Amino acid sequence: MASSNEDIHETHQQELENLTLTTQPSKTLRFFVLAIYQYFKRSALYLLAKGGWLMLSSTLLAVLGILLVTIEGPHEKHVEEVFQYVRFGLWWIALGVASSIGLGSGLHTFVLYLGPHIALFTIKAMQCGRVDLKSAPYDTIQLKRGPSWLDKSCEEFGPPLFSTSHGSRVPLTSILPQVQMEAVLWGIGTALGELPPYFISRAARESGRKFDAMEELDASSSEKSGVIATHLKKIEGWLLSHSQHLNFFTILVLASVPNPLFDLAGIMCGQFGIPFWEFFLSTLIGKAFIKTYIQMVFIICVCNNQLLDWIENELIRILGFIPGFDTFLPTLTTKLHAAKDKYLAAPRPLPSNIKGKWDFSFASIWNTVVWLMLMNFFVKIVNATAQRYLKKQLEKQVADNLAASTDSD
Repeated sequence: MASSNEDIHETHQQELENLTLTTQPSKTLRFFVLAIYQYFKRSALYLLAKGGWLMLSSTLLAVLGILLVTIEGPHEKHVEEVFQYVRFGLWWIALGVASSIGLGSGLHTFVLYLGPHIALFTIKAMQCGRVDLKSAPYDTIQLKRGPSWLDKSCEEFGPPLFSTSHGSRVPLTSILPQVQMEAVLWGIGTALGELPPYFISRAARESGRKFDAMEELDASSSEKSGVIATHLKKIEGWLLSHSQHLNFFTILVLASVPNPLFDLAGIMCGQFGIPFWEFFLSTLIGKAFIKTYIQMVFIICVCNNQLLDWIENELIRILGFIPGFDTFLPTLTTKLHAAKDKYLAAPRPLPSNIKGKWDFSFASIWNTVVWLMLMNFFVKIVNATAQRYLKKQLEKQVADNLAASTDSD
């Protein structure tokens, strides 16, 4: 009987591994659609059963919004302004969610969007010597639209407000408020993206089962693997063995630093009954404020030459102690400054034919990379959702067979 159960488990495991878009595309898509249909059906039934007031208020708000949009009047510009802010907020929150959702398989939107946005704004502020570049707080990189300030010349903004004998030096404290709103919204999205593993693990705990990731960790503890995988499993095992120390402070520390194992922390918090608000507030503060501000300050310092200047001064001071370096250090420093100024200088306008060709080439490469990552992200979501649906069906089938055999006995 035990061997029969092991054979069934191995067969089911093989079916789950083979259920992917590359091996069984039609079956995978069918299970994905069925899983999404079941999810929306359960959500609708729940709202109808327990969310009567929520449904009523949502309907009233939707009707009010439709009236405000369709009726002409002096309120149109205010409605358009509100719409721009809502789209701006949803865009950056959605990027944050896409970055952290998916148990480590999320889209790296900080590298693709937020990081380049902060870097471009900092470099532009250095070139123009001022920070009032945005036409509005929502004048940022968005879907199919770039910021208005990116292609403008510095003369359109006016004379520099920050300047020294060595060129523009815009303070960090002046740049930070100009990019912190979108960065904090992105951080809020990353905190929201950490909730699904917590809720799934918590639901599994309440039903008396272990979450899939916990089961895989237990099963893989006895398997042989590579050096890196072995060290990661040791770290994961250490986290599990110290799960009794999970509290607001430890979750805050884990969320405040770049941490590839934070998904495991969320799973453990749900598995070991950490209260929701304790988990969410510590995650929100750590990701949306502490970690986000650390990343912002680092990028601004690098692009604003503050960190580079400090490294340069320290290297010059250290090399000054080496005999023979004193003679050509001034020449080397001058060449480095000339190369840096050439890199940060405003680009000269190119002929239209060359510019169009270069823009097309760069845009094509960039869009191809982004779309490949989006497709990979979508494929992982479809595969995981379909496999989860199939696993539930197989578990239900085994339970029905067990019940039938018990009744026959």
